[in-house]
Amino acid sequence: MPTLTRVCLFLLSGFGLFSFSCIGPTSNIPTFASLEKRSHFVAQSKTGMVASGHPLASEAGREILQQGGNAVDAAVATAFALAVVRPQSTGIGGGGFLLQYDNQTKKTVAYDFRERAPLAATSEMYVDTKQRPLDFIYKGLRIPEASLNGHLAVGVPGMVAGMVAVHTKAGKLPFATLLQPAIKLAREGFPVYSALSQAIEKRKDVMLAFQASREIFLPNRLPLQPGALLVQTDLATTLEAIASSGSRGFYEGKVADKIFQEMRQGNGLLVREDFRTYAVKEPAPLMGSFQGYRIATMPPPSAGGVGLLQILGMIEADPLATWGPQDPRYLHLLAEAMKRAYADRASYIGDPEFTRIPLQTLLSPAYLLKKRGSIFMDKAIPSLQLAPNLPVPEEHPSTVHISVTDAWGNAVSTTQTINYLFGSGVVVPGTGIVLNNEMNDFSISSEIPDVYGLKSGTNNEILPLKTMVSSMSPTFVFGPDGQLTLVLGAPGGSRIVTATLQTLINYLVFKMSLADAVHAYRIHHQWMPDLLYVEENSLSRLNRSALEQMGHHLELIPSHATDVEAIAFEEGEWVGVSDTRGDGQPAGL
Repeated sequence: MPTLTRVCLFLLSGFGLFSFSCIGPTSNIPTFASLEKRSHFVAQSKTGMVASGHPLASEAGREILQQGGNAVDAAVATAFALAVVRPQSTGIGGGGFLLQYDNQTKKTVAYDFRERAPLAATSEMYVDTKQRPLDFIYKGLRIPEASLNGHLAVGVPGMVAGMVAVHTKAGKLPFATLLQPAIKLAREGFPVYSALSQAIEKRKDVMLAFQASREIFLPNRLPLQPGALLVQTDLATTLEAIASSGSRGFYEGKVADKIFQEMRQGNGLLVREDFRTYAVKEPAPLMGSFQGYRIATMPPPSAGGVGLLQILGMIEADPLATWGPQDPRYLHLLAEAMKRAYADRASYIGDPEFTRIPLQTLLSPAYLLKKRGSIFMDKAIPSLQLAPNLPVPEEHPSTVHISVTDAWGNAVSTTQTINYLFGSGVVVPGTGIVLNNEMNDFSISSEIPDVYGLKSGTNNEILPLKTMVSSMSPTFVFGPDGQLTLVLGAPGGSRIVTATLQTLINYLVFKMSLADAVHAYRIHHQWMPDLLYVEENSLSRLNRSALEQMGHHLELIPSHATDVEAIAFEEGEWVGVSDTRGDGQPAGL
């Protein structure tokens, strides 16, 4: 990719004229990790690429490509492998979203296999008459925050149904073949890594309450330490049932029996009818444009795609490339656009089967031009002045993302999750399945915030069969010639959107290499709370001061909130990058 012209930055504001240091070529732009460290997280291949949140999972996908599988096959294999090696983040007890691109037909298909509210769910199920969060009792123990921990927090899982559905329509190799790497990893084990051990430590107080969770992750009631071998024999057996019988191996038979038995013992809501009625959906993908590129992304109930396209639409006409990625004008404009997109999310986005969403208006050029017109370049507008006080719900960053391309030019971008670290904390005895706590992504009550101190409006209230709002943003970018240029996405809760967005802008506008685009420092604003989150060591004191004088309330955060997984097509080959903020690594064929 070409580099930036060297420019000096100036900002004229109501507070006076500020000058800033010059920015040279993109290789000199401050990034999260050193070039030497990043080199181990970059791969190149002419025939296929997998980028995911763990090297063993990426290797599982690469293995399938090597056997002649296509992008869908590799994505399915990678997803099941991640269910083994990233149990704190994803698994067959969770769900997600997926975009699939067929290079022969030039069509993009979206799959929604997000968790859903059980049939017995009610809008006020987690609050008492005084609108306080409810705990619940399990075997004589009081488990705190019933929407977050334990059996009541579990939504209907969709991951297995989703993987079967996309493979049935677009896979090439036998489904059973795709699960063999995951089965081997579960049965033979893998070394515990630091992030996994830390996640167990963080959730141990809840997981200790459940025997099956203890036995796997807290032997002798102590968290597994880095380097220990994590063997998941029960999960291997469950995966073998799914390999043999597809969806029936999870939603029917012995595995389902054990799930429902555990639900009854823990007073959870899942019943057989929830599994019988679960269906994968295929909504039309959201299509947008940005500076001559075409963008395909996820529609509601994911709010991610709408937010991504709104922010791009608001800033498209500004001289971003002239300013550069660290110019306070760019950062201010980006933050203000983020605010407005997240305010719209809270006001309008929900499950489209339960909520009328004015998508055409929200994404129309006239509407976005009006939004851009409300942004003043010399001052930040307080969030409460932008929309009613309906702060945005948020998932936890323990989600995972997978990007895959193959030798035929096909691609998959999929984001999957069990929500908070280890989901509900419940492992179903005899199955190895970690159950999600996706019910916490609903608006528990108009008065009660979720685990992140955030609240949301009635569009996201709990109703039977409803899908909770998400930030997941699997994305494709196509060049002016129509060719697939970029495949990307990220975990990270509400930061998914802004991480994906800034990687895309870094690559397309600032012409950074893909490694630089992924690793450049990021900012994040989600409207409420009214804080501009800035990664530590990312901005000079002078630039921070300029933003603060414009009225932004800065909060420094560690640089490990979101790890982008991206693949680009450059000069006849696929380049894959895994973000060193996480534990992933790409694998090329």
